[in-house]
Parts: sequence; C-alpha cells; structure tokens
Amino acid sequence: MGRHAARFLATRGAILVAACDTAGTVVNRNGLDIAELIRLKDQGRSVCDSAGGEKLGRDAVIDIECDIWIPAARPDVVREDNVQRLNAGLVLQGANIPFTAAAERTLAQKGVLVVPDFIANAGGVICAAMEICGRHAGRGVAAIGEKIRVNTEAVLAEAKERGVLRARPRSIWRRAG
Repeated sequence: MGRHAARFLATRGAILVAACDTAGTVVNRNGLDIAELIRLKDQGRSVCDSAGGEKLGRDAVIDIECDIWIPAARPDVVREDNVQRLNAGLVLQGANIPFTAAAERTLAQKGVLVVPDFIANAGGVICAAMEICGRHAGRGVAAIGEKIRVNTEAVLAEAKERGVLRARPRSIWRRAG
C-alpha cells in the first residue's frame, strides 16, 4: 500500500518526506527518492538503507510534520499514548485498523480529517474479489473507482449530517517547486 500511495501522490505533485518499515524511519524534508526506496524494498532491504535521508527509529515516523500521513502496514500504530505526536492535516488509513477508537476521537477533536481504512484501502479487496469472479483487471479498476466513490460520498454525507466532519482548513498538498 505504501509504495503505491507514494507513487500515486508523487505523480500529482506531492513530496514524500518520510517512510518507515520494521527497521526504522528515513526522513528528508526536501523529498525522498521513491524509486530508490522501492528498489531497496524489492531487494529485501530497509528504507533506512537509503542514502538520501536521516535515519530515525521506527516509531519516529509519527513525529514527522506533514500534510498527508498514511499508516500503510501495521494495526494499532496510533494510540492514546502517542496520538498527540501526530501532526498532519489528513490521514489516509492504508493499514487495517491503524488507530484505536480513542486516537480517532482525539484527531477529530483536533480537526484532523481521517479517511477510514474501509475506504482508503478497499481497492485491493475489491480487485481481489473481481479476480476471484474471473473479471478482467480493467473491470476491476473501474469497479474500484465506482465503489470507493459511492462509499466515500455516503460516509461524507453521514458525517456531515451527524456533524462529525470538522477538518481544519489547510492545504493537504505540498507541491514540488
């Protein structure tokens, strides 16, 4: 999930400033080389083997100020004991259940927009279901776009109706240049 999100956002002008894996976190405020990180991971190595950034501990990724934060692998990454360290305007939950319920409430109170895992990482499940049914990959991609759009609209409408959508106005993109 992490590599795909990084590539996708980079094509739209976002800059990847930090990445982590089980060995640690690599940070570069000017931007990390996504292709290099992918090559390292394909070789079975750590993102911390990158020549282009500062190496920190695994959980230090929570402390990196950014516009978009994507937990993409582990559950329960953000909890009551560390949620105050997270400094992002938008969170896309790429992992399954990466936040505790209390951490999500804290972020809502701070005005951080959190896109839940059942929307942000649903594409893989939808595509796998389409493949199991024998559908062509192109149809799977079309189904992903439609289902996620419909589900996102439904969640946003429900959140607005309940008054739980309180994202602070802030740019969610850091554009190159």
